[in-house]
Amino acid sequence: MWCVNITCSGDAWKIHGAEFKAMAENYQTEVISSKKLPDGTRIMAYKIEDVSDAEEFQERCANFSGFTADFEAL
Repeated sequence: MWCVNITCSGDAWKIHGAEFKAMAENYQTEVISSKKLPDGTRIMAYKIEDVSDAEEFQERCANFSGFTADFEAL
């Protein structure tokens, strides 16, 4: 079991949010947490079973300008 942690600015979410959601639907994920901070920053965590999928999901998230992502074992 793996957790992919994603952070993005409010501006990045406005630009890429819909595209990110569409991309996320292509993976077997479960949202563990999703927060919107007062400054618009978003912090999200997704649970993924397969390490290869977690790594690919993390890499694809990081391709969106203004998004950072990493993953760790649960």
